[in-house]
Amino acid sequence: MTFLRTNPRTNPRTNPRATARLRMAALVALPVLALSVACGGGDDSAGAAKKDDAIADVPAAPTAKDGKDGNKPSAPPAGKSAFYDAQMKYVQCMRVKGGYKDFPDPKLSGYLDWTKVEEIASRPGQNEAYKGGKNRVCVPEMQAVMDVEPERDQQKAYESMLAHAKCMRDNGVSRFTNPTMSGGNAQPGGDPNPASPVLDRDSPSYKKAREACQPKLIDSVEGMQ
Repeated sequence: MTFLRTNPRTNPRTNPRATARLRMAALVALPVLALSVACGGGDDSAGAAKKDDAIADVPAAPTAKDGKDGNKPSAPPAGKSAFYDAQMKYVQCMRVKGGYKDFPDPKLSGYLDWTKVEEIASRPGQNEAYKGGKNRVCVPEMQAVMDVEPERDQQKAYESMLAHAKCMRDNGVSRFTNPTMSGGNAQPGGDPNPASPVLDRDSPSYKKAREACQPKLIDSVEGMQ
């Protein structure tokens, strides 16, 4: 889902494509994500260089055990299975009741694949992919996911979004702002004026930069900026 985030949250934006970012607020932020889209400055100095590397926060994929035990796969990372299972129930609801037969499976970490979710939601009349499906029929499943979402490491979240913001600027989106820390929570950067977006998220150059910088975002903050 990551309509789900149990910590910081974002407030929905008033713009078609910006809704994609706000989908986080709708999806991830619904009653859980109160991510206040930050308008952090674009200054990427002060040690941002070392934070430019992609930060991995995704649990390793299950591996097979060696020996004579039939190569049984190892158990899911502790604390992740309940989240993954809840996410799968949400995905299944979106496919069966929500009207999105091609809604993607969650990642091994339990978080939604936001790149694929956005592809679906960007289709004409398909914005409900961010909101729990048609008539929000899958909102209960969405809430269940948020209830068991692992607590986010705010420092890692900040560093990941900072690396992503710097990458976006390096790839031509010069006005993409840095994330900020507020009350110990990482707040996403992005458009310098969320209320009246100045970045054209549908432009070829923006999409190209976004594709190049996607690996900078760890699973728990993917889609937030």
